[in-house]
Amino acid sequence: MSFDINGKVAFVTGANRGIGKAIAASLLQHGATKVYAAVRNLDSAAPLVATYGDRVVPLRFDLAQPETIAEAAQIATDVALVVNNAGVLRNAGPLAGDAIAALQYEIDMNVFGLMRMAQAFAPVLKANGGGAFVQLNSVASLKSFADFATYAASKATAYSITQALREVLGAQGTAVVSVHPGPIATDMANSAGLGEIAESPALVGEGIVMALKDGKFHLFPDTMAKQVGAAYASFATNVVEASLVEG
Repeated sequence: MSFDINGKVAFVTGANRGIGKAIAASLLQHGATKVYAAVRNLDSAAPLVATYGDRVVPLRFDLAQPETIAEAAQIATDVALVVNNAGVLRNAGPLAGDAIAALQYEIDMNVFGLMRMAQAFAPVLKANGGGAFVQLNSVASLKSFADFATYAASKATAYSITQALREVLGAQGTAVVSVHPGPIATDMANSAGLGEIAESPALVGEGIVMALKDGKFHLFPDTMAKQVGAAYASFATNVVEASLVEG
């Protein structure tokens, strides 16, 4: 299912920095008429507004406050594309003293946040002709890493939910893209100790535009991600994206 951002309105969570900011910029550069920049602090979207003017509309949004998700959906009734980029990372291995607390927090933000976003915006997208929904997952959704195992577990769960969303949102004409970046130059990558090998966030923004146009479900935008994606391709095509019937 193909989607062209040109002439459309988008909603991007966590749009004030890192990957979210790069996604917003790419969408605007490829012809989006307006991007709602969903951020915790409205002032943090000022650089985007300075560059793109009134094509950027900051909206208060916080995954930790579900009511802001519902409120944003009531305001942004003209969106055709929703990009759920916002997420959290806690560096916690499975035996760490804070591992359970870390996982609970990451599940709440990365999984329940995704579900709240989908539930809030699915009716909006349907009313506007279907549109598209993009979820930022991670290569960690496919391979766990001991130092941040709880994050990987939360992203694996989010990826599972994203697969289900592809089916249910597809029925209403909404394209779904699951994005699986490797190390990208963000504060999150630095906190995970991956800063030295991280690549530009622009790869994600531009990759999303192309994946939407090409009607692709999976996007592996950077060097590490492409390596993982190449190894995963057969399973993705023949199992995840296939129509399987229980026998």
